[in-house]
Amino acid sequence: MNKSPKKVCVVLVDRANYGRLKPVMRSLAAHPEIELQVLAAGTMVLERFGLAVNGVRADGFPVAGEIYIELEGSTPTTMAKSVGFAVVEFASEFQRLKPDVVLLIGDRYEALAAAIAAAYMNLCIAHIQGGEVSGSIDESARHAISKFAHFHFPSTRRSADYLVRMGEDPDTILSVGCPSSDIARLIDIRLDPAVVNGAGSGATIDLEAPFLLVVFHPTTTEFGDERHQMQEMLAALQDLAQPTVLFWPNIDAGADHISRAIRVFRDQNRPTWLRSIVNLTPEDYLRVLARTSCAVGNSSSFVRDAGYFGTPVVLVGNRQEGREADEHVRPAVPLRGEIAARVREQLRHGRYQPSSLYGDGFVSQRISQALAGLNPYVQKRLHYIHDARTAAFAT
Repeated sequence: MNKSPKKVCVVLVDRANYGRLKPVMRSLAAHPEIELQVLAAGTMVLERFGLAVNGVRADGFPVAGEIYIELEGSTPTTMAKSVGFAVVEFASEFQRLKPDVVLLIGDRYEALAAAIAAAYMNLCIAHIQGGEVSGSIDESARHAISKFAHFHFPSTRRSADYLVRMGEDPDTILSVGCPSSDIARLIDIRLDPAVVNGAGSGATIDLEAPFLLVVFHPTTTEFGDERHQMQEMLAALQDLAQPTVLFWPNIDAGADHISRAIRVFRDQNRPTWLRSIVNLTPEDYLRVLARTSCAVGNSSSFVRDAGYFGTPVVLVGNRQEGREADEHVRPAVPLRGEIAARVREQLRHGRYQPSSLYGDGFVSQRISQALAGLNPYVQKRLHYIHDARTAAFAT
């Protein structure tokens, strides 16, 4: 009797999420023992974030469902309420699709909602990027997802070790490495200028000349200070007056304050060096990241993906506090003079040696093979509790 393919449901919740899962999805779609299901939620389905779900379909992936869960407002309260809405909607979709495994990545609150729904429906969960340390509420969400997850695909050796210390069974850690390194390994970094200059608005950027890349998201545990931090960032960029590609922030609490700071700055200063963009494909974003003279801000891609290209980074503020980083990263407090000084230092230094800290570029196939071969289970245990009981009985 032929065995039915294992149904693996991949949950996408934002543009960065998709960028890292895309090579895994390709590997899963090509695997004869796996049936790929895709759920798009969060900002993936919102027009003001570029309707990234359309890019998923354009890449050849059928989308099994779209979930609308985001409550407008970008405050801690709307984030908390969005988690509640998301649990309800994910539960309905999981009931309809009946996956064997739910595959999640990272630390987004929308992914946490999917983990809660799946766990309470007795669905097996696999989690990519568990065990990492970072700032904001994201770190708590990441560790909570790890505790719901039955299998793990951490990005680094330290992360794998931290998962074991958290009580996860070493046998459930199936591979190490971030799948975004697969795209970075294969990508041709040549980029048609029209891709950048045809998106968003503002100055025309010469991609053959030095330019900065800026991404600055809210740090939710510092809610209320993000507008001032963005004002300091923009003032530093004004002092530098380098051609700059700036991406709008995500939907987290405080994002509206950051967006307002950008709009006011543009209206008051009319910067001839600034271009703002909502969204690019994962490949085009990495091409920009690979070509920029320096990346400035607090995106996790600056820590993990920029290292693969040897791109200099100035990491501003606490959003990635404690995250593993290679030598290409220089921290800066969110103050005008500090940011500008660190950027000038990185521009003088130039490019770094490529880093494989977050993956060797061959991660996705290992993940798909492991998912095809695993035996889904439901009941979790703290792994080290068994050892503690054995020791207690021995005395």
